[in-house]
Amino acid sequence: MKLYGYFRSSAAFRVRIALNLKGLAYEQAAIHLRRNDQAQPEYRRVNPQGLVPAIEIDGLTLIQSLAIIEYLDETHPEPALLPSAPADRARVRSLAEIVACDIHPINNLRVLRYLTHSFGRSESDIGAWYNHWIDGGFQALEGLLGSDPRTGLFCHGDQPGLADIALVPQVVNAERYRLIMSPYPTIARIFAECMKLPAFETAHPDNQPDHEP
Repeated sequence: MKLYGYFRSSAAFRVRIALNLKGLAYEQAAIHLRRNDQAQPEYRRVNPQGLVPAIEIDGLTLIQSLAIIEYLDETHPEPALLPSAPADRARVRSLAEIVACDIHPINNLRVLRYLTHSFGRSESDIGAWYNHWIDGGFQALEGLLGSDPRTGLFCHGDQPGLADIALVPQVVNAERYRLIMSPYPTIARIFAECMKLPAFETAHPDNQPDHEP
């Protein structure tokens, strides 16, 4: 398996966690987003969308983090990242998609660059934008997690799964932008529980071979 990613990419972070939870070995190929490696013809041949992650696995090239993770879960079913009951699977997917579909896309590097270069927004403006959208998503997640008896040590029960895989990178991003986490005690507790596990800690951006200060 060859994973194309960037140490700070939330989406690549998700896939690293999933691979680690599954105990799957993989090679990393660094695509430096701030140097525009993603726009180079060599990488566009891997992923015409020019985003990370992409993974070469089983003779296939797969893109989009949630699709990659579900493929891994279907082809390497233990430990399961989604529960077996349809209603529970829908719940876990919805929690993950709040992050992956609603928070993350409008805080992606290419969006922040557009705000900076096309609209002249300052670093302070960018920080306010970033935290505004995280806060909105985290308020919803906190309500959903805190009020549902299916929430356990992790987002769903007492084993980490897809929702935790999506949540942890977003909390790391929130820390980087100094979002105050006290309004989200359930999220903070689940994050702390996840970070006790080597699969999450090893996947952290600070522990990647292409890490930069």
